[in-house]
Amino acid sequence: MEPFKIKDQRYFTINSWAEEFPNLVAGFTTKMDGVSEGEFSGLNFGFHVGDQLTSVCENRELLATTLGFPTSCWVGAEQTHEVHLEKVTKADKGKGASSYESSFSRTDGFFTDEAGILLTLCFADCVPIFFLDQESRRIGIAHAGWKGSVQAIAAEVVTAFKENGSNPSRILAIIGPSICKKCYIVDNRVKNLVEKALEGVEKKPYNQINDNEYSLDLKELNKQILIRAGVPEENILQTNYCTSCHQEYFYSHRRDCGSTGRMLAFIGWKEELRS
Repeated sequence: MEPFKIKDQRYFTINSWAEEFPNLVAGFTTKMDGVSEGEFSGLNFGFHVGDQLTSVCENRELLATTLGFPTSCWVGAEQTHEVHLEKVTKADKGKGASSYESSFSRTDGFFTDEAGILLTLCFADCVPIFFLDQESRRIGIAHAGWKGSVQAIAAEVVTAFKENGSNPSRILAIIGPSICKKCYIVDNRVKNLVEKALEGVEKKPYNQINDNEYSLDLKELNKQILIRAGVPEENILQTNYCTSCHQEYFYSHRRDCGSTGRMLAFIGWKEELRS
């Protein structure tokens, strides 16, 4: 089942969660119908890619209005392809919402136990992973490129949830739009790191193309890491959307040769509606 459904031309929503948890705002933006200048066209959310600051902020306000979640409640990060997580509280609201300088430094994942906060991270091929504890309603989000994936950032989020009282068997995980196996070619060095990360796992998320090239399925890699961390396979849903293939919807760092915008993955409980 495809977990993502286009809600508004500006974003996809996580359909199954939207039906079960109507107070939860969670999804992934498109590149359509935004304000950008110069080489950018569309709904860019990245402060660090050379777009005009005013355009990025205007795009963020457009989305905030659409979602009914003001940017004063957003948090964002300086993403560095590592595995550092931040537990976010209401005292952090607004950090990284309107400038890169005010964001959480060297952070690639967020989680929170509180409502009224929108956790946001930027993407242009890497894997967005959304987390939800069904009982406590603890939520989280992670940014997993190949570096974060082989360092098991997905497992780090599960561990953080456990340390804060969650049972992994209750955690739901959604693997969002990212580059697909067909579009993502890596070398022996990356393949060897993937093998190390999945030591003992029979199913490998790559196919060999030639002596030093492999097609790598980052989504499947992160799914296997989540399963090893204790999340039941039936609790993990994975999108079929590829950021490189589906050019009409998404920016792609690899397809666009490094010069491109960023989509935004987001998750948060609306405070005034939470039961």
